[in-house]
Amino acid sequence: MARTQGSRADVTGPLIRDQARRLFARQGYAAVSMRQIASAVGVQAGALYAYTPDKQALLLDLLESHMRNLLAAWTDIPGDPLARLEHFVRFHIDTSLDHPDAVFLSYMELRNLTPQNFARIADLRSRYEAALETILRDGMAAGVMRIDDPRLATMALIAMLTGVTNWYREGGRLDRRRIGDIYWGLVRGAVGAD
Repeated sequence: MARTQGSRADVTGPLIRDQARRLFARQGYAAVSMRQIASAVGVQAGALYAYTPDKQALLLDLLESHMRNLLAAWTDIPGDPLARLEHFVRFHIDTSLDHPDAVFLSYMELRNLTPQNFARIADLRSRYEAALETILRDGMAAGVMRIDDPRLATMALIAMLTGVTNWYREGGRLDRRRIGDIYWGLVRGAVGAD
C-alpha cells in the first residue's frame, strides 16, 4: 500500500516537505531516515518516492525553495544606502524569524549536499549576499560607511543577523520591532556609520 487511504497528493507532498524540514532541523539530516519522515506524515515509506527520488533530492528541494523564496521576497529600495541597509537588516531578521527551520537547514545542512547540489545552493546564496554587498559598496562610495572589506563585512553581517534564530522566542523579553532596532544599531556601528 503506497498511500494511506484518503490521502491526497496536493496535501501529502507539502506535508512531506514540512515534516522533513522539521525533522532535519531538529535531529539533523544524517540522523533522519525516510521511514521517519513517512511515519511523521502518516504514509508508508515507499509512498515518499512518489514525491521525491531520495533524501538528497528532498534536502536540495528544501534548501533551494528557501533560497528562491528569499530572493523573490527581497526588494531593494531606492535612495540612501543607510536606509537601504536598514531595510535589509529588518527584512533579514523578519524573514529568518518567520522561517527558522528553513534558515537552520540553509546554514547547517549544506555539508550534506553533493558537490553538484552544493554548487546550486551556493549560487543562490551568492545572489542574496550580492544584494547586501552592493548596498555596502554604495555606502562606501557615498562616504556614509567605512568598511575595510565589503565581502567579509557582508558575510559577517548575514551571520550576525541570522543568529537571531538561535535565541529568539515569541513572547520573550524583546519583540521583533525592538530586536530590529537593536540590531540596526549594531549594524550601523559595524559599518562605521555612527
